[in-house]
Amino acid sequence: MHVSRAAAQAAASVTRTVLTEIVDGTGRAAEEEGRKKLLPRDLLTAIGRNVELDVGDEWYDHSPTFRRLNGDPYDARGVLVPPVRRSRSRRPSAVAGAHRFEAGVRKLLRSRGVTAVPVLVRDLDGIASVFLTGLARDAAMVVREGGVKRFGAVTLVTPGEPATDPAPFPKDSLGARSTRSGDGRTVGMEDVLAAATMQLFGGALRKQALTEAREATRHTSAD
Repeated sequence: MHVSRAAAQAAASVTRTVLTEIVDGTGRAAEEEGRKKLLPRDLLTAIGRNVELDVGDEWYDHSPTFRRLNGDPYDARGVLVPPVRRSRSRRPSAVAGAHRFEAGVRKLLRSRGVTAVPVLVRDLDGIASVFLTGLARDAAMVVREGGVKRFGAVTLVTPGEPATDPAPFPKDSLGARSTRSGDGRTVGMEDVLAAATMQLFGGALRKQALTEAREATRHTSAD
């Protein structure tokens, strides 16, 4: 399947926006302790405070940072019990491609005025990799299916407060069904943006990611 230049730029922009928000949230957690060097626990704090940053679930099973949260067994000394080895799948995955963003992660950290321990750099690298892979997978699905089909809605509520009915989708949003234009062999910018709405919660981060992606591709041809 062909990927247009605008689609590639949009995917890169969305991923960069998401990763920047994760780094900023992690940085705020470290700043509360008077640190400029980010630690894995700062990342966990950032995700715990903002569910919109929870975009790397496919990476979590491969990261020591998240394994304790996922219920993996630890021995009496707090050392992770290694899993039983299984034969390696030949199917490529985002995890196998991790570390491709390491240079970009370090550059982003410097631009935000912070540094990070190596294990956190690896976590950020892995999260970016699985997010971009999921974005590409969903964009391809949009092309194959001719649009986006959504089922139901998610509403965030505060404990102790009654849940309210979710607001209806605007007529021009990617609601119950959104059709696409173009051929069935090329992933376009709008396909990537549709995939972003599937990958991200419907909050400020999603709106920002879509806005910045459109701006990044404003002068790029659709081919």
